[in-house]
Amino acid sequence: MLQYQQFTSKQTHAMTDKMTLYKSGMSKFVQQDFAGALDDLAQAIALDPQFADAYQAMAHCHEKLGDLDQALSAAQKAAEHDPDDFLVHTSLSMFYQRKGMIAEAEREKAIAAKLQMENPL
Repeated sequence: MLQYQQFTSKQTHAMTDKMTLYKSGMSKFVQQDFAGALDDLAQAIALDPQFADAYQAMAHCHEKLGDLDQALSAAQKAAEHDPDDFLVHTSLSMFYQRKGMIAEAEREKAIAAKLQMENPL
């Protein structure tokens, strides 16, 4: 039982830390400190490499910094880890469109629309 409690305690601590880092990153994003936000979000992802929301936030930081390739890469990782999030596919569509990749943008837009209809907010 003690081993289970120790694991659960460590898991809870890591979750709190990742969420603290994520919230800090989002706060920095709102303050337009995109580089600082990226640092916090990268640390959150280091704690949980499947943290789709952190990848999604990173994508928008990279976009704000003018790096569409990195934005697209981060959004693709977000979609990898949370393929049912219509907002991720909306972001992918937007990034593809801005890169002139219209067929890919339209595909992601269709996925986003389908997911949104299936799972409205």
